[in-house]
Amino acid sequence: MTTGALQGLKVLDLSRVLAGPWASQILGDLGADVVKVERPGAGDDTRAWGPPWVASKEDDDRQAAYFQCANRNKRSVAIDLATPEGQAQVRALAAKADVVLENFKVGGLAAYGLDFESLEAVNPRLVYCSITGFGQTGPYAPRAGYDFLIQGMGGLMSLTGRADGENGAGPQKVGVALVDIMTGLYATIAVLAALSHRDRTGEGQHIDLALLDVQVATLANQAANYLASGVAPKRLGNAHPNIVPYQDFPTADGDMILAVGNDGQFARFCAIAGHAEWAADERFATNPARVANRSVLIPLLRQTTVMKTTAEWVAALEAEAVPCGPINRVDQVFADPQVQARGMKIELTHPAFGPVPLVANPIRLSATPIAYRQAPPALGEHTAEVLADWLGPAPLPAR
Repeated sequence: MTTGALQGLKVLDLSRVLAGPWASQILGDLGADVVKVERPGAGDDTRAWGPPWVASKEDDDRQAAYFQCANRNKRSVAIDLATPEGQAQVRALAAKADVVLENFKVGGLAAYGLDFESLEAVNPRLVYCSITGFGQTGPYAPRAGYDFLIQGMGGLMSLTGRADGENGAGPQKVGVALVDIMTGLYATIAVLAALSHRDRTGEGQHIDLALLDVQVATLANQAANYLASGVAPKRLGNAHPNIVPYQDFPTADGDMILAVGNDGQFARFCAIAGHAEWAADERFATNPARVANRSVLIPLLRQTTVMKTTAEWVAALEAEAVPCGPINRVDQVFADPQVQARGMKIELTHPAFGPVPLVANPIRLSATPIAYRQAPPALGEHTAEVLADWLGPAPLPAR
C-alpha cells in the first residue's frame, strides 16, 4: 500500500482566498493532514465568490466553484480568532503542527498572540509561512496586496496585451490570478525547504513571502532582457521578444500557434508552406535575423497561414516536428484526448453535493502518488474531529 510523500505532516492553514490555500492544497495532495481554520458563520471569503456554484440537489447548501479549486484534501474547523477561547485553541493546534500558513496583514496576528514569535515559543520546530502583498519589511509592508494590483505593479501587465499602436492596445491582466498561483507554488517550495532544514537541525523558521517579490522574480527572461540592455520591454501581443516566429497566426477557419524554436524547425515550416526560399534568405535564415526583420517576415507568414485550416496546418507541421497547435477554449481543453489521457479532470464525492468535478494535481510521483481523499469541506465540518485528533479528548467537567 502506498502512502503520500508527506504523510504524518501536520499543516495548520490560517490563510484564505488563493495563494495560501493553493499551497496548502498541494501539501494536502502530497499526503499532509491540512486543517483549515475559518471564521464561524462565514468561512473563507471565496466560499461566496459565485456564481457558478456547486450545490446540493435541494439547492439549500452551496459553495462557489472558486472555493472548490483550492481546498480539497483539507479538514475545516470553525474558530473565532477574536475570542480568547479561539486564540487558545489555535495556539494549542500550532503547538502540535509542523507548518502554519497565514496571509494576514503584517502584524495582524500579533494582536491575537498568533504571530511567529508567539507560536515559536510554544513550538520551536514550527515552520511558519507568512504570505502578504509586499512582505514583512519595506515602505509598502502595511499595504494590502491583491493579484490584479500586483500584476500591474510588478510589470506583468506592461508586457501583456497588444502592442502600442495596434487596435485594442493597452495593458492587460492575465486571465487567471497567476501571481497568487505562483506565490502558492513558491510557498510550497519554501515550506518543504524549511522542513528539510528542520529535520537536520531541529529548528523551525519564519518564511516571509510577498506577492510583489514573486511577480518580479517571475519576469524571468523579460527582466533579464531589461537588466542586460537597460531597455524596458514593451507589449508585443502574442509575439515573443527573443524568438521569431513564435506567436499566433490566422488560418482559413480560425487561428493557430506557431512556436518555432530553432532554425531547423523554421526551414521545415518553410518547406511545408511552399516557401523554402525563406529559409535561405539572409534576412530570415537565423533567429537573430528573423527577430531583426520580424516586421517583414510576419506579414509574409500571415498571408500563407490563411490558406489552410488549423487542423490541416497542425497535421502537416506535427508530421515534420514543427511545434504548433490550436488555441483552445476551456471546454476544448477538457475534451482534448491528451488532457483526458492524463486524467486532468477528477471527481470527489461531497456528502451534500454528491460528485464534485475538480482539476487534478499535475505532479506524478511513482512511489507516492497523489491521493484525493477529501472533497472541499463544508464550513466547520471537522471541528470536533480535528480537536480530538490533534489535542486529544476534552477533559471531563469537574464534579
